[in-house]
Amino acid sequence: MSSLLVYAPALEHTWSEHPESAQRLRAIRKHLEARGLWDRLTSIEPVPASRAQIESVHDGHMVARIEQIAAQGGGLLDGDTYVTPESFRLAELAAGGCCRAVDEVLRGHVHNGLALVRPPGHHAERGRSGGFCLFNNIAIAARHAQQTYGLSRVMIVDCDVHHGNGTQDIFYEDPSVLFVSVHLHMPMVFYPGTGASHETGRGPGKGYNVNVPLPPYVGEKGYERVFAEVIWPRATSFRPELLLVSIGFDAHWSDPLSVAGLTLTGYGGIVRELLAIADSLCGGRVLFVLEGGYQMKALACGVANTAEALLGGTRLEDPLGPMPRPEASIDDLIDDVRRRLVLV
Repeated sequence: MSSLLVYAPALEHTWSEHPESAQRLRAIRKHLEARGLWDRLTSIEPVPASRAQIESVHDGHMVARIEQIAAQGGGLLDGDTYVTPESFRLAELAAGGCCRAVDEVLRGHVHNGLALVRPPGHHAERGRSGGFCLFNNIAIAARHAQQTYGLSRVMIVDCDVHHGNGTQDIFYEDPSVLFVSVHLHMPMVFYPGTGASHETGRGPGKGYNVNVPLPPYVGEKGYERVFAEVIWPRATSFRPELLLVSIGFDAHWSDPLSVAGLTLTGYGGIVRELLAIADSLCGGRVLFVLEGGYQMKALACGVANTAEALLGGTRLEDPLGPMPRPEASIDDLIDDVRRRLVLV
């Protein structure tokens, strides 16, 4: 099985003491090489996204603002999100790398793909960057797939611990993109505070935005239920032509920025469920795009396990072991989400 890798570590997009730095991708690459996976992936060079590709999902004034701040030497867009002199160019490269990966998958040159790019993207809304994100890489890639290849149904699943508010914002009224976000939800406490179950889309997009807002410390059992009782039924009714995955490893129980409950074994199960959805519904056409993950061992092992699965292997390493507390129940949440989506 051939699997694509696009790697854009954005070394010059790094802010002192910030958790989202180039060190994340350095750790990932080192571990992929140590496991012998790096050379087994089909590497392609990222190319910058065009202004037209970026502005297919973002307001031109927002794009120009980031470009101007970078040209002036960098600065903060908000309390969490920084720009260096090279950030605009590197954000173009991250988005363009995802578009090129989509090209390779849709042209049948590879079975599937993994985009290890930064800055991350899923918090970037149509008119505002934030949450460590400049441009919404996966949204740009989805629109590229539609505009270049004429796809009418693209599914995006977001498994980062934070709600993909930017992706939701961009496609909230769009029935051609089914967006599903499974995330930790603690309003007024945990970023970004959006992603309640009642946020199901607007106008023609009603029903095409699915939020599964988890309480703290949900692990394998909870995620298994989410896939079996929410994601599989909705995906089957939508029949996507391409599956895109925003994958963050910050839902791991050891991540310093969250209070979630997944293990590396649980992540392995999620990846295999997503591959099964792609195989069943869209000819195996799937691209995983990296978002968060700030515990370096969990991040590096999680990405390596993902690459192994994409290549058709079965090896799964979990040196960090199980969550050291009981898993939270989500019985009422599953019922609520299914009721809102008429999946009962």
